[in-house]
Amino acid sequence: MSIDLRRYIPAILVALAVSSSIVLILSLVRIQNVSFAPNNKYGMVFDAGSSHTSLFVYQWTSDKTNDTGVVTQTLSCDVQGPGISSYANDPPKAGVSLRSCLEDALKVIPDERQREVPVYLGATAGMRLLSMENKSAADQVLNEVAKTIQQYPVNFHGARIITGEEEGAYGWITINYLLDSFTKQYSPKQRDWIHPQSAKILGALDLGGASTQISFIPIGPITDQTKASKFRLYGFTYTIYTHSYLCYGQNQALKQLILKITENMRAQGSINHPCYPEGYQETTTAASIHSMPCTASHAQTPSQASWNATLVGTGNASECRMAIKQIFNFTACGQKESCTFDGIYQPPVNGEFFAFSAFYYTFSFLNLTSGQPLAIVEDTVQKFCARNWTDLKSSYPKEKDQWLREYCASANYILVLLLDAYKFNQTSWSSIKFQMKAANTDIGWTLGYMLNLTNMIPAEAPEQVKGQQYGLWVAAIFFIVLTLAFCLVGLLIHILW
Repeated sequence: MSIDLRRYIPAILVALAVSSSIVLILSLVRIQNVSFAPNNKYGMVFDAGSSHTSLFVYQWTSDKTNDTGVVTQTLSCDVQGPGISSYANDPPKAGVSLRSCLEDALKVIPDERQREVPVYLGATAGMRLLSMENKSAADQVLNEVAKTIQQYPVNFHGARIITGEEEGAYGWITINYLLDSFTKQYSPKQRDWIHPQSAKILGALDLGGASTQISFIPIGPITDQTKASKFRLYGFTYTIYTHSYLCYGQNQALKQLILKITENMRAQGSINHPCYPEGYQETTTAASIHSMPCTASHAQTPSQASWNATLVGTGNASECRMAIKQIFNFTACGQKESCTFDGIYQPPVNGEFFAFSAFYYTFSFLNLTSGQPLAIVEDTVQKFCARNWTDLKSSYPKEKDQWLREYCASANYILVLLLDAYKFNQTSWSSIKFQMKAANTDIGWTLGYMLNLTNMIPAEAPEQVKGQQYGLWVAAIFFIVLTLAFCLVGLLIHILW
């Protein structure tokens, strides 16, 4: 029995064409594993500042840990009461104060995830000052807050006092992480990551109650390496200038201002306060001023430490600004351009900056967060300071007196700090953005701190999945067409044969 192979030629040719095409396509397609929907992960960070404590809960998907822009803020909770350093005389109350926010945080985290949630507490300038004044009391406060957090079903990673430089650097990481500054520099043309321009990386300006921080990438080298911090992020090394000024946070600076205004007081009396509104009066004592760590060393004689004074507001912005300049030692810099005050080295500011915390809160109250030119900012501050106390109270009935009386002083302090100390000018002023949120997340050091401790930002650049080159795809298509044409010709020959 003979088999006529010609009957099978069409099927053979079609099978050859199809199989060749499938083999070629599969060879060019990158095969990847298919996974189920990822689980959410969570992290908590307490920001234990000098005047208050806040708790932030962050969320991300488990398979996106090393990508950027995937961490979202799930909860922000302000702890009731003052900062934990205020509980030095009753440390257990520091721990008790955290309970309400901890309970709120656990409500947004699924029960099955709670025990794996990393929890951190970082204390800033208020606790730095307490530790300098009374280390034993500071340690007791930290022990009490740790004891409280450990009573909850979470993975507690400790409570500690972070340095001012850490606070500044982590704030810098937070801003640039949220805005994708580290990862927007992928070049399709070069098919590789290119180093971001330093001007595209934002600087950070943070103003707390007891300290202020500035962090940025300067144009030239940092000559004082004690002010340099290095980070390896997404395959590139960043060297930033960062410095923290303890005692120059907003609250402590204004205490220093009162000290400067009253420095010649020897007995009870009244004295003008140019930064307080006209019509406002306040009685203060030497003891209350000198009890603060940043002003305690200024009490030189018994008479200087025992006066009572009535501070009488005069509401004069120009005199206010001049008085504030007196709390800075600008003469220590001499003729040095790369110097702020007290002889502290700082290279010239460079690039755009985000100013947050008290920078934002003060200017937001004055409606100055929309990028207004410096001349308009100064004019607005001048006019606000000229308003009397009765006018302010009727215009802002819900504002607390202790805040309302300080806005003139705070705004002028910010102008002196930015213009005279950090040396922003008429031109570079426009590079400052007063902002408190980015990507729906509060700006501050806490997110950068958690990202660093959980190793969520890789040191090396993320792997890129690259498509095949254009020429290879052209060759592949040509081969498929040629194969099909060959099969059609063979089929035609078979029919005619």
